[in-house]
Amino acid sequence: MVSKTDDIPASVPSCNPVDLADEAGDGAQDSKESSKTHLKDSCGCGHSADTAMVNGDGAHERTEEEESKQDGNSEADGGDESNEQEVIVIQDTGFTVKIQAPGTETFDLQVSPQEMVQEIHQVLMDREDTCHRTCFSLQLDGNVLDNFAELKSIEGLQEGSLLKVVEEPYTVREARIHVRHIRDLLKSLDPSDSYNGVDCNSLSFLSIFTDGDLGDSDKRKKKGNELEQIDCTPPEHILPGSKDRPLVPLQPPNKDWKPMQCLKVLTMSGWNPPPGNRKMHGDLMYLCMVTVEERHVSVTASTRGFYLNQSTTYTFNPKPANPSFLSHSLVELLSQISPAFKKNFSVLQKKRVQRHPFERIATPFQVYSWTAPQVDHAMDCVRAEDAYTSRLGYEEHIPGQTRDWNEELQTTRELPRKNLPERLLRERAIFKVHSDFAAAATRGAMAVIDGNVMAINPGEETRMQMFIWNNIFFSLGFDVRDHYRELGGDAAAHVAPTNDLNGVRAYGAVDVEGLYTLGTVVVDYRGYRVTAQSIIPGILEREQEQSVIYGSIDFGKTVVSHSKYLELLEKTSRPLKVQRHNVLNEKSESVELCSSVECKGIIGNDGRHYILDLLRTFPPDLNFLPVDGEELSPESRRQGFPRQHRHRLACLRQELIEAFVEHRYLLFMKMAALQLMQQKANREAKANIPAITETAEAPSESSADTTQTRTTASDSPSATEASTDSTSQPESNASAASQAATAGEENSSRPATNGLVEPAATLNGECKSPLEGKELEESIPGLAQAKELAETLVAEDGSCIDPKSREVVLNACKAVGSISNTSFDIRFNPDIFSPGVRFPDDSADDIQKQKQLLKDAAAFLVSCQIPSLVKDCLDHSALPMDGATLTEALRQRGINIRYLGTVLEFVDKTPAKAQLEHFYRIGISELITRCAKHIFKTYLQAVELSALSAAVSHFLNCFLSSFPDAVAHLPPDELVSRRKSRKRRNRVPGGGDNTAWASLTPSELWKNIASEAKSYYHFTIQGESVDQVVEKYGFQKTTLLREISVKTGIQILIKEYNFDSRHKPAFTEEDILNIFPVVKHVNPKASDAFHFFQSGQAKVQQGFLKEGCELINEALNLFNNVYGAMHVEICACLRLLARLNYIMGDHAEALSNQQKAVLMSERVLGIEHPNTIQEYMHLALYCFANGQLSTALKLLYRARYLMLLVSGEDHPEMALLDSNIGLVLHGVMEYDLSLRFLENALTINTKYHGPRSLKVALSHHLVARVYESKAEFRSALQHEKEGYTIYKNQMGEAHEKTKESSEFLKYLTQQAVALQRTMNEIYKNGSNASITPLKFTAPSMASVLEQLNIINGIIFIPLSQKDLENLKAEVQRRQQLQELGKIEEPTEDRPLELEDKIPID
Repeated sequence: MVSKTDDIPASVPSCNPVDLADEAGDGAQDSKESSKTHLKDSCGCGHSADTAMVNGDGAHERTEEEESKQDGNSEADGGDESNEQEVIVIQDTGFTVKIQAPGTETFDLQVSPQEMVQEIHQVLMDREDTCHRTCFSLQLDGNVLDNFAELKSIEGLQEGSLLKVVEEPYTVREARIHVRHIRDLLKSLDPSDSYNGVDCNSLSFLSIFTDGDLGDSDKRKKKGNELEQIDCTPPEHILPGSKDRPLVPLQPPNKDWKPMQCLKVLTMSGWNPPPGNRKMHGDLMYLCMVTVEERHVSVTASTRGFYLNQSTTYTFNPKPANPSFLSHSLVELLSQISPAFKKNFSVLQKKRVQRHPFERIATPFQVYSWTAPQVDHAMDCVRAEDAYTSRLGYEEHIPGQTRDWNEELQTTRELPRKNLPERLLRERAIFKVHSDFAAAATRGAMAVIDGNVMAINPGEETRMQMFIWNNIFFSLGFDVRDHYRELGGDAAAHVAPTNDLNGVRAYGAVDVEGLYTLGTVVVDYRGYRVTAQSIIPGILEREQEQSVIYGSIDFGKTVVSHSKYLELLEKTSRPLKVQRHNVLNEKSESVELCSSVECKGIIGNDGRHYILDLLRTFPPDLNFLPVDGEELSPESRRQGFPRQHRHRLACLRQELIEAFVEHRYLLFMKMAALQLMQQKANREAKANIPAITETAEAPSESSADTTQTRTTASDSPSATEASTDSTSQPESNASAASQAATAGEENSSRPATNGLVEPAATLNGECKSPLEGKELEESIPGLAQAKELAETLVAEDGSCIDPKSREVVLNACKAVGSISNTSFDIRFNPDIFSPGVRFPDDSADDIQKQKQLLKDAAAFLVSCQIPSLVKDCLDHSALPMDGATLTEALRQRGINIRYLGTVLEFVDKTPAKAQLEHFYRIGISELITRCAKHIFKTYLQAVELSALSAAVSHFLNCFLSSFPDAVAHLPPDELVSRRKSRKRRNRVPGGGDNTAWASLTPSELWKNIASEAKSYYHFTIQGESVDQVVEKYGFQKTTLLREISVKTGIQILIKEYNFDSRHKPAFTEEDILNIFPVVKHVNPKASDAFHFFQSGQAKVQQGFLKEGCELINEALNLFNNVYGAMHVEICACLRLLARLNYIMGDHAEALSNQQKAVLMSERVLGIEHPNTIQEYMHLALYCFANGQLSTALKLLYRARYLMLLVSGEDHPEMALLDSNIGLVLHGVMEYDLSLRFLENALTINTKYHGPRSLKVALSHHLVARVYESKAEFRSALQHEKEGYTIYKNQMGEAHEKTKESSEFLKYLTQQAVALQRTMNEIYKNGSNASITPLKFTAPSMASVLEQLNIINGIIFIPLSQKDLENLKAEVQRRQQLQELGKIEEPTEDRPLELEDKIPID
């Protein structure tokens, strides 16, 4: 779906990029059928459905081997061979055909043998000159080509063949498709679909700031005088220190959206369908139109085309008018009868094909906008028809009406996956079906809540109803039939679907052949949670009791098992860390399971083995599950756990399980290593040091378990220093290790010498030992060798090792709680602490161990993961900017959101709290908006549809408006007809008094929020009203509005809201435009592409840019192949490519890739998502490097505006943004403005990085440079001195940075002295003084660019053309040497570092 000329790598000589961009309209396909405008080769383009085999097997198999070779880090030139081979494959692919359409010139089109004839149809329907045709066939030498044939299977089709476009007679279906297509063309620039969140359209504003495409730099050749023309003043609200946060600039007006009116009305006529006698004349349907000139016409669609008939609104006369203007296409007909249509339509098409393809391609999942302008509601026959026909899926594309979702989802899983082409085909099919299913499930869920679907059990009360629509089963998130009574009732029923979805995601990712899960989507809409699932064939005909052959339907009272299921689930048990275990059934017989008891196995009528109810795939979280008679580990208790939670389904996240197991593995290696060393020491010294086993096998409550989770706050190997090994150290090196063992309380079993513990270091088990990481490794001689030895032991399966070593492994296994005695293997039993589950007596030991493991995991979360998150925020490797990115940061580390209060308390107690202010503020805002969301959910359930906008605006007023007595505006009619509506009301889910919502007051809402925060997050909010809270925590009301709207799906009118008025509420019901669903679903992954991407990143980290670039390009292809053109992961890929292009000196290519990344980020993540803000910043840098200064500034101002809206000015990332803006302004000689931004950056850097940080030194230097340009040498000196002091203290006198700084100081001093002399001269001699001219330096672009690169973490960049040539020569020389195998690694230059954020410190 990307145009052909988009991404052709330089290494493909055979691709002949015809200028298709202008001709083919850059491929904005209907993206349901993938388009044909792309090279079917390995360039970064999408590939159509059947070309997944692109390069045959050869080339791809080759790249796979190459990848494994490179992972082994062997010779790096594997890439080149594969590339040559691919090129050869490509050479016999693409060829050009000529296309001749009626009424247009013949033109050339490049095609590939793998694609279908249908794709040429798609291209023709998109090209500017043929877009109005839909009903035609392609003919070669008079033979009609089959639409679904591959081009290579067509005889006689070769380079230069002429294909004729032949108009075909219409059918009703074709006529409908034609009308729909014309309507789409007329609406192609209209953003209303994006605002309404339909058909996977979403907003993008980049082109407004770049004035069209960035690629066409010919327009910008007049570089010489560009400086004078730039208007650099930003709008007031963007300047540092401005308190104004307007909403309107979020969606700047787009001149292209001023609708070019081609036609006033196009609708179906009331005379449809044609009567029998007219059908026999070929009438298919009738249309009514009103042209721009106000001419009302009635049109017949017949088999031969469209013509005017003589009907009017009230009289039917189907005879052709005179003249009838019979035309094969509606566009030709309209062009003849309406001059305005003819003119405007051609302008519209020109604009349409000029837009960047990424602005028009549909996204894989719908993105909703939380703000929208007032859009005029125009007549639209297609929209009306879609709303009232039961358009369930896409009947018009699929024979046989509705789709069998379950069959589609499971068949795609069964596709073969032996080699790369097969895997690509399979992953693409899985992804496509998933995104279609998610869209259909969302529509269905909304229809269910809006009351448009009949329940399958209509007699029961509304909460208990279930629905089937479009072969999808829907149920509401309420506790029906007291199913969850033991577990927390409705609260448990609300959380079960998301837990189940996480289970489906986990099993789907393991992807075991023969084990099937249901398609699952969870939709929150209007306060209800709806679970949508695909339907197991046959399940509706049978009772659940008969069909479940594995698991339990009553939470473990009756349990059954099945050998086939055990065999299938056994394959998932290692990756998912689930332990096989036995439970007792109602007859007290032992039953073996390999999952939790709730997990049910059902064999469908299709013979497939399905598992469902995966809500306990992961083990319970004991911190939120108080169990009588069980005591948690001290780390948890110290933080006030266990806490009572709303339900008993709290479980640990998969990420936590992975991190915990990895942590234990490091521990295990260390234990083994230390024991091996001790054995060695024993052999040498022959002394009788007590054997390690005594301490390791101490009773389970002793040291081994209590200390092992008390580790340092990082995940690096040093994190494990303070753990079990410290308890079992022989005295010989106890002193060295004891300092690392500052791990909290003393333990009886610890050797006496460990009395050196520093009591101060016991905070949260954070080990602040003098020896961490490297030093410890060095202080224990031979630890490294011992570790290697340990690895060899573990690598084998414990059979051929001498008994001594086996004992070592056994001890290490016991100490870390491995389930195997010969190798490291940790798994969890998910049924521990499940109410109603009983275990056989013979497994009591095992159960005890499992319980301990769960306590350890819970303690690990509190004592390790939370401190590590805070540490990452302190050193800025994690930079949350809003609620969503904060949530993501927590989840990546396996911390559930219910720990948010705990995390915030931890931050509050951290000594460096001031440097975490941004994190704390975002955290509290997230906590408050989540509490508000919980309240809003139940609040909305009681509201009937007619009062929805009034209720939502009332809630927002109570939440955000300073107006003390927000009174709800009840819709007037409701007040009148209260008596009548009593009868109807009980049909609304939830029931109750429907105006109860109107009595909510602001003080009551904030009381509820505070109590919700206390009970759910165990956090105390200070403040009883929105203004107190805003004052206390430094929030912005617009930020809170954005957070609550995004979380609940509210869409509001984009205008300036006066939140602080005490006389009238901020919102009226007219301001609430829509309420959208919030959808959770599985995201299928492109695994091969992801591996390529990762190995590319690894190469780049090692400094092999070219190889990295090739691998990432290859990844981009594969991503495109699986996901189509739009996806979050493609966005990351493009960003990295752009950065590589930039570093390798190809600025134009960097610009093109980054532009795509920005567009894609806007479309897929949202226009004000933090990632989008970062993409804007990168793009601005590349624009500046390309000499497009005004564009660079516009982009930076946009980024700053978005950042102010999303997180406010007080955020470490703002310092980077302001440094960028300040530097660019310095470059265009706007010194005063520049200083405002740079000084703000200096303030923020000082606050978040500490006054002695190198970032602050750099900030001082940048400010000094601007003062120097202004000839204010005293201020310049002052700042440069500050910077110099920091460099000297941090880096020492000899470092080049320190030297540079001292040189600059000398220069400034000279200038200052010269200036003073001149001034004195003037004072002394008056006007006839002889003045020596001063040297004022306007900064050169190169020097500004150099500073920009430094602050953006791009190190080592060639600036002058000469440097660039030298660098290229050097790189080539290196590569040749490498190919000869002469040098392994570049030694003298540091290889480039390229993480997305490299701290300069």
